[in-house]
Amino acid sequence: MSKQYETVIGLEVHVELATKTKIFCGCSTEFGGAPNTHTCPVCTGMPGSLPVLNKQVVDYALAIAIATQCEVTPVCKFDRKNYFYPDNPQNYQISQLYLPIARNGFVEIETNSGIKKVRIHEMHMEEDAGKLIHDEWDDTSLVDFNRSGVPLVEIVSEPDMRSADEVLAYMEKLRLIIQYLGASDCKLQEGSMRADVNLSVREVGSPSFGTRTEMKNLNSFKAIARAIEAERQRQIEIIEEGGEVIQETRRWDDNKEYSYAMRSKEDAKDYRYFPEPDLVPIVIGEDWIERIRSAQPELRTEKLMRYKKEFDIPEYDAKILTESKHMADLFEATTAICHKPKKVSNWLMVETFRLMKETGTECEELIFSPSHLADLINLAENKTINSTVAKEVFEKIFREDIDPNIYVKEMGLATVNDEEAIEKAAKQAISENPKSVEDYKNGKEKAIGFLVGQTMKTLKGQGNPGIVKEVLYSLLNN
Repeated sequence: MSKQYETVIGLEVHVELATKTKIFCGCSTEFGGAPNTHTCPVCTGMPGSLPVLNKQVVDYALAIAIATQCEVTPVCKFDRKNYFYPDNPQNYQISQLYLPIARNGFVEIETNSGIKKVRIHEMHMEEDAGKLIHDEWDDTSLVDFNRSGVPLVEIVSEPDMRSADEVLAYMEKLRLIIQYLGASDCKLQEGSMRADVNLSVREVGSPSFGTRTEMKNLNSFKAIARAIEAERQRQIEIIEEGGEVIQETRRWDDNKEYSYAMRSKEDAKDYRYFPEPDLVPIVIGEDWIERIRSAQPELRTEKLMRYKKEFDIPEYDAKILTESKHMADLFEATTAICHKPKKVSNWLMVETFRLMKETGTECEELIFSPSHLADLINLAENKTINSTVAKEVFEKIFREDIDPNIYVKEMGLATVNDEEAIEKAAKQAISENPKSVEDYKNGKEKAIGFLVGQTMKTLKGQGNPGIVKEVLYSLLNN
């Protein structure tokens, strides 16, 4: 009988905080600037430069700590983590080892296996390193220090996860919490949320952990899932063949779906940590914690419960709408104007998501205002425009945020309710399509649909479909 193996996974999640300036200097944190333009003597590690802590970093870290049920450390401090790497200009990173800002929290996740708590071992603040750009054509590497000194929180979980599904549920829960707090945009593709996966395997029932490896370079949920499965299989094969898994750091290549050994896994002693001499300890009193706690926004879990109760929309709708804070805000603001929550939900979940998919637009990039969507819904509900026109107008709102009332008036898109005009168009459709008329009179009910379409075409799509159908029935049955 073949052995059964269990995967044991812990995560180190790095999140870039949404401050306008870096953690220890006044340089911009904006993504995408020209290389080495958001830099100064502090973040490029020039001799004699001194760090000054950005208080907003601590506020954001505290908000995340409170939202993840962590214990806040009343007196925390920074340490130097010494290592040499070309993107690390000081040859040390200012981080937290001995007294991190928070410890012993958890987040609750839900998968097909049920509800589970994933414990958080600790959370600490630190500065990001620069970025190496490898030019394969010239066989050279270039350094961009724009990211150097960007503030991070690192959230270190306990090894509580047992599958890729649980890892992704944990990452998604963290992402939503942090986005709702406004502490980070958590865009994996821009590196503002990154995860290192610590993974080992052991025989089912074994009380001790196997040897773990750490995998880096994971910048999408799909890459994380693929890397976990590949590393799990790699370790099981080594064990089955009688070998031993080596504790090391590995780099995941998502294109090749393969990981490469980078270096042996370091322990804290290898970094020669010592207290950062240029920064004083941070004393976090109850009043500071209470100020952050009282400013905490409604998070997704509470929002979900409120939506189902207050707006009487299905749980499926509520889950989709609250997957993005921006989408949830759009839903609430639009509903507050037109008081039609189900209609607002439908427009967001059907037409908005369709156009987002077509244009590759993220929720946070939506530009249209709640008032214009609410006006469109009212125009459609009042039968001022028909559903076909409403969709066309919404596309303009989606792309340009036009005022639908003005647009409908200027373009002459209001629904034709004039029975005389509709009857004239219907008679034209009947005279031009004798075959469809014959089909209808021979019992083919579908033929009326074609005649409705032809009538609407004459009316330039602006006829009231209900009246069009009634007029056609009246003419054909007399």
